Amino acid sequence: MIRILAGLLAVFLGVTALAQLIAPLSWYDAVPGVVATGPFNAHFVRDIGAAYLTVAGSLAAFAWRPRLARPALMASATFLVVHAGIHLFDAVCGAQPLSDTVRDFAGVHLMALITLGLALAPEPRSRPQPSLKGAV
Repeated sequence: MIRILAGLLAVFLGVTALAQLIAPLSWYDAVPGVVATGPFNAHFVRDIGAAYLTVAGSLAAFAWRPRLARPALMASATFLVVHAGIHLFDAVCGAQPLSDTVRDFAGVHLMALITLGLALAPEPRSRPQPSLKGAV
């Protein structure tokens, strides 16, 4: 189940990243609340897209090979949690903290929480192999 969740999140964040990289102005206009953060800056939107593409890659790698990709997923979770923290700080300092936090919850905070949960989840135990002792 953890691997499926990581794969689905990889697809979602990968599509978001590609939209930011390929059509930054369309992404800027389409995502609720983004226009309130300041004037459009294509370079900045693409920088964020590059970060999200990296996160999507680590999630995809984790979905494929969890043990090998856990360090990359930890780094990605760190980025997403810090990013969510910045959004939370800005919301608290703004005129409508609750409204801004609710607006950002699904696209920012929830993505960070899920990725952090995946990164911190214990590795699944290997199933015991049947013993051949006593087999005739």
